[in-house]
Amino acid sequence: MKTQPNMVFVFADQWRAQALGYAGDPNVKTPNLDRLAARSLNFTNTVAGMPVCCPWRASFITGQYWLTHGHFMNDLHLPHRVPSIADAFNAAGYDTAYIGKWHLDGHGRSSFIPRERRQGFGFWKVLECTHDYNNSHYYDDTPERYTWDGYDAIAQTREAQRYMREHSGEKPFFLVLSWGPPHDPYHTAPEAYRDLYDPETLELPPNVPADFETTARDVLSGYYAHCTALDDCVGMLLESLEENGLADNTIFIFTSDHGDMLGSHGQLKKQQPWEESIMVPMLLHYPPAFGTEGREINTLIHTPDLMPTMLGLCGIDVPETVEGRNFAPELLRGEVPKSDAALTMCPAPFGEWHRGNGGREYRGVRTKQYCYVRDLNGPWLLFDIQQDPYQLDNLVNRPETKDVQDRMDALLQDMLNERGDRFQHGDELIAQWGYEVDETGTIPYSP
Repeated sequence: MKTQPNMVFVFADQWRAQALGYAGDPNVKTPNLDRLAARSLNFTNTVAGMPVCCPWRASFITGQYWLTHGHFMNDLHLPHRVPSIADAFNAAGYDTAYIGKWHLDGHGRSSFIPRERRQGFGFWKVLECTHDYNNSHYYDDTPERYTWDGYDAIAQTREAQRYMREHSGEKPFFLVLSWGPPHDPYHTAPEAYRDLYDPETLELPPNVPADFETTARDVLSGYYAHCTALDDCVGMLLESLEENGLADNTIFIFTSDHGDMLGSHGQLKKQQPWEESIMVPMLLHYPPAFGTEGREINTLIHTPDLMPTMLGLCGIDVPETVEGRNFAPELLRGEVPKSDAALTMCPAPFGEWHRGNGGREYRGVRTKQYCYVRDLNGPWLLFDIQQDPYQLDNLVNRPETKDVQDRMDALLQDMLNERGDRFQHGDELIAQWGYEVDETGTIPYSP
């Protein structure tokens, strides 16, 4: 008899924490996620410690920090050196499944990924990486390439529904669904969703500079269209859990790998240390343990904490190689876990955040009140998030905030010391790990 809960872990690519109806965004339409938030644990301080795709995924899979597993850039291969999250679920008697975007193989974004490079996942309908959402491919157990029908996030969601519907036997399952949107290109959601958003009527946040408003309206209108499409996908998944009698024995988690600046502070994309880049949504729904009365959890939960906490919620032993914290015991006792700070970093800027485009190495710490960031030249950013949520007033190096800055700097240094992070120049780290990069500091990849 199956006693352990199923787990469905759903994550989007580049969905920032602010872009949800329940989070207060006046523009975006996310009715399914809003209803889910009203009956779930809503983790309001979920930090993408290294806010870029592959590094987040590597930490989700291993429970380790970036300078431990070495995956601090995109398009690297993640070796299977330590027990993965799939290994742990497999060992506990679960069936494991992965659908959608992988982006951890490093052998070309359209290449077949053989079983030995899947980090232990069983059921598999995956492509390394694509953002051509309406002509999107995948592989299963053979090198034959298939094409998702239409907009890939909807087709992938239907496949996840099929997996849940047809999953048979007494074994519980761990299902990961990884969507490519709302990552750019922004204007590629189905027309019905794009028609919902007129750029001219959008209400922009106050941290979008006047000379960036046109760009911000353009990208936000397409971004929101993707978000609403994915919100409908969440509704489809929740409906399937109910229809198949799985809702009362399934842990459902929704989150994202990192955010998107979308014009805030005159910036685009990710890797950057501002709230729009590092803060992501996270909802945890599991009625047997947490009921159906939604509540906010302000604990600082960090990317490496996901794997141990998910295992803990299912009563599975956490591998010794994991560096993140297991918050499950406190959550299951009805307590708010005690964690007041999370590390943020960019060890080696690349891609859109390369040095020629303003990128820089940084280390930072996010607490419930402050965000403090240091670059190679010293203190760079200090914001009181409670008083200044849009980060309009940089308090760094001011006499009146010296005590706060000193405390935050000491906290950051303690966290770096704990991780053995000497805050080197990115080129030194790249050389140490033997990576080859182009003139923008980016790992070259093939389509």
